[in-house]
Amino acid sequence: MPEGLTLDAPQLEDGAALWRIARDSRTLDLNSSYSYLLWCRDFAATSVVARDEGGEPVGFITGYVRPARPRTLVVWQVAVDEAARGRGLAAAMLDGLTARTARELGIDGIETTVTPDNAPSNRLFTSFAERHGAATEKEVLFDAGVFPESGHEPEVLYRIGPVASLKDRAPLTVH
Repeated sequence: MPEGLTLDAPQLEDGAALWRIARDSRTLDLNSSYSYLLWCRDFAATSVVARDEGGEPVGFITGYVRPARPRTLVVWQVAVDEAARGRGLAAAMLDGLTARTARELGIDGIETTVTPDNAPSNRLFTSFAERHGAATEKEVLFDAGVFPESGHEPEVLYRIGPVASLKDRAPLTVH
């Protein structure tokens, strides 16, 4: 974990900061501010927020358990505030979140979608699989043509797992 930062479960009060970090990323599809509030309320157990020394959010991962695959954590969004980038925070959040969900919910794999042009996310999930010795399957989940707006890249599904080492990881410290 990068020095001076802590991982925590998101709280309702974090919703506005998560929305701001997503907006300022200039790469994520921005959801409504309302959705980030709901995410902090309803999906806190499958999401994580990184806080600076003052307790302010500087990064987050939102996720949920896939109903059809209850041992699978679907990672919805990963975002790190520009000032906190380049310190390995996204990887630390992903490792911490997957360790917590493995321990508390029995998760043994993750799924996410990434556009082909999103090099940081492609590296994040590829390196996660390598660190954990897990198999990775990739396939186009949503072709560009199914999106109502023009110019949207296809979304490539990463299916990583099973990850046997998840249950052995150190627990996520929640404050």
